[in-house]
Amino acid sequence: MRITVFGATGNVGSRVVAEAVARGHQVTAVVRDPAKPHGLPATVALVVGDARDPEDVARIAAGQDVVVTATRPVPGSEHELAVATKGLLAGIAGTGVRLLAVGGAGSLLVPGGDGTVLVDSPGFPDAIRPIALACGEQLDHYRAAGPDVDWTYLSPAALLEPGVRTGRFRTGRDELLVDAEGNSAISMEDLAVALLDEIEEPAHPRARFTVGY
Repeated sequence: MRITVFGATGNVGSRVVAEAVARGHQVTAVVRDPAKPHGLPATVALVVGDARDPEDVARIAAGQDVVVTATRPVPGSEHELAVATKGLLAGIAGTGVRLLAVGGAGSLLVPGGDGTVLVDSPGFPDAIRPIALACGEQLDHYRAAGPDVDWTYLSPAALLEPGVRTGRFRTGRDELLVDAEGNSAISMEDLAVALLDEIEEPAHPRARFTVGY
């Protein structure tokens, strides 16, 4: 498949690229400055573009099967996530290209059934509240998208860190996945596995899903 990745040089995006290449897909990475070191596999094509620009998105998506976005704004610029989301949705609309987004965990429901979302739960870290709220707004934009956008939104477990690719994890929909001890975690490597599984065998069209151990 032909897969284009926005945010391809980031922590999650680079692992998505690596997993896609390992599976034999044709991968294009979107970068803002191709002269900067990127550390991507030699087989990956580079294209200059900006997710905030619908014309850029439409141009880059042409001829692709799937566009993945794993972009993350720097602290203090969390509002840019909504701008990029609007650009992606507008650029993809009507193209027939699937759009898969790596989002956040803050909007997942806390297990227990009272309707509380993770970002509103007691003890949620203040330091990551801005990006958690921005990701919640991001998901709202996807859910409000028209029928001419084929999207899927992937929320990770609460703890997302570099780790080991095991290929073993659980999937869910809108509720945070926790283990027997109440922990919620997934490695970035296994998140990439889950995303590529969804690309190859779509199971969540126009929906959010989550993964965790």
